[in-house]
Amino acid sequence: MHARTDLIAQDVAVTLDGLFQERVRRSPHKTAYRYFDDHRCEWRELTWREMEHEIARWQAAMTREGLQPGDRIAIMLKNCPQWVVFDQAALGLGLVTVPLYVNDRPENVAYVLQDSGAKLLLIDNATHWHPLHEACAGLDSLARIVTLRTPPEGDNDERLRSVDEWLPEQNAGFRHLVSDPATLATIVYTSGTTGKSKGVMLSHRNLLSNTAGSLRCFDVFPDDLFLSFLPLSHSLERTAGYYVPVMADSMVAYARSVQQLQEDLALLRPTVLITVPRIFERIQAGIRSKLDKGPASRRRLFALAIDIGYRRFEHAQGRASWHPKLLLWPLLKKLVADKLTARLGGRLRVAVSGGAALSMDNARTFIGLGLPILQGYGLSETSPVISVNRLEDNLPSSVGQPLPNLEMRLGEHNALEVRGPSVMMGYWNNETATSAMISADGWLNTGDVASIDKDGRIAITGRIKEIIVLSNGEKVPPNDMEAAILADPLFEQLMVVGEGKAYLGLLAVVNRERWVAAMQERSLPAEWPESLHNSQAKAYALQRVTQQIQSFPGYARIRRIALLSEAWTIENGLLTPTLKIKRAKVLERFKKDFDTLYDGY
Repeated sequence: MHARTDLIAQDVAVTLDGLFQERVRRSPHKTAYRYFDDHRCEWRELTWREMEHEIARWQAAMTREGLQPGDRIAIMLKNCPQWVVFDQAALGLGLVTVPLYVNDRPENVAYVLQDSGAKLLLIDNATHWHPLHEACAGLDSLARIVTLRTPPEGDNDERLRSVDEWLPEQNAGFRHLVSDPATLATIVYTSGTTGKSKGVMLSHRNLLSNTAGSLRCFDVFPDDLFLSFLPLSHSLERTAGYYVPVMADSMVAYARSVQQLQEDLALLRPTVLITVPRIFERIQAGIRSKLDKGPASRRRLFALAIDIGYRRFEHAQGRASWHPKLLLWPLLKKLVADKLTARLGGRLRVAVSGGAALSMDNARTFIGLGLPILQGYGLSETSPVISVNRLEDNLPSSVGQPLPNLEMRLGEHNALEVRGPSVMMGYWNNETATSAMISADGWLNTGDVASIDKDGRIAITGRIKEIIVLSNGEKVPPNDMEAAILADPLFEQLMVVGEGKAYLGLLAVVNRERWVAAMQERSLPAEWPESLHNSQAKAYALQRVTQQIQSFPGYARIRRIALLSEAWTIENGLLTPTLKIKRAKVLERFKKDFDTLYDGY
């Protein structure tokens, strides 16, 4: 039984720091955050009032730095209460928060700091500072670098201070200098799949309206517990995993790491999860790997549970009739589904998935086993949520209906266009890019090709810039094809190619363990990575690709495949910090492999 909702209205909050202050006023002694203290090796909690006290201390330290309203200050921390404290302290003083990814490349971090003119940077420790030291040496605007832990010994950069020596013991109380919700609150730099990152300018109103709009799509209660593991520098986590719980009076627990996520899920038992499809893909791959090693009867039982569970879901949604098979569900729930949900803590009532497309295979597996996944869609430029499925109207092949405070339309080439209060102010110092993105009457072109059904549900079918135009003029959106192929666990990463060519090809990173096992099973050469170049092995891989896309139109056929052993990562520059593929960089890195796809044609 849930407690009644306690939502703070947007017009009561006015600003983001006003939202936090109203929450402190309403729920001063309620636990707001739970986190793992590395020094004490224990989980600890902070109330809303305790958070306010810390925020005021940080404001006092920021004021001593001579920072003025409108100044930019940057944060590069993993998720923790100090992230919220830093952001709220800055917002109350009229400063502009610039979030950075902890795992981003030093040159990208230096570019963002330079472009934004950030005057202060908060980092965790020496591990984060060492790679940045050289890249940030020439940044004139960066006057102070604060570390949560003691700065590295022997480093003579006079800008460095540990947070213990930087923060005052006392504070003068919380300061609330911003009263206009149109004031710039943050600059969020886009992932930059092509070219340099652009700074998305978001106001207090942008983020508050998106938070309020999201909460009109599904209920969040004071007894809900969010488990936060997506980086807070990710726009989805910041709005849905930080501002939404403040507005709804829910507790947030910070996961120790993605590597320990499985343990934290079981230990903390969250009720709400903000996530990306990659998490479900990893869990599903692990389940399949275990099933492959077990008896065939177990695999059949698992498949039956998904089949009947998903039929049950479709019946509940009003899209399928009742069937006698559904009588088996209580038994299958006990034998199969409950074991999965127990691994996720056993209390999850909703998981919101965004940031990338959720494959139907993934959706069918987890929804079939009883986990309500709501796929949504958005952009940093829209604060970020544009649409999301609802629990009572959940069509996993779509990204749901738009938020109630947004308008939608399809523009040229069926590009989805959005208008409303969460559309960004523009790009920082880039009027050309702003005018190319937002029309004079306020419509933002997402760049995504979409369709809208009779009930107003949106389906994203591709990205205009990523559509492949073959030499015969056929236009192929690769995203759906890639998602379909990735349902085969043999493939870990891949990219459909063929711009200006006669046919489609595929660059594919394979799972080493599954590849070697498949080769041995077929008495083919299994040496790694030499076997990836064997013609019979390539034919086998291509056959599996063809099976996954047999339902696609005739022109969407892949004729050749290049198998790769090197994974695409943030570290080698082939993925953005939000794990999107940098297509141009992949083509550049694997040019020889790409060329072999079209040898002789």
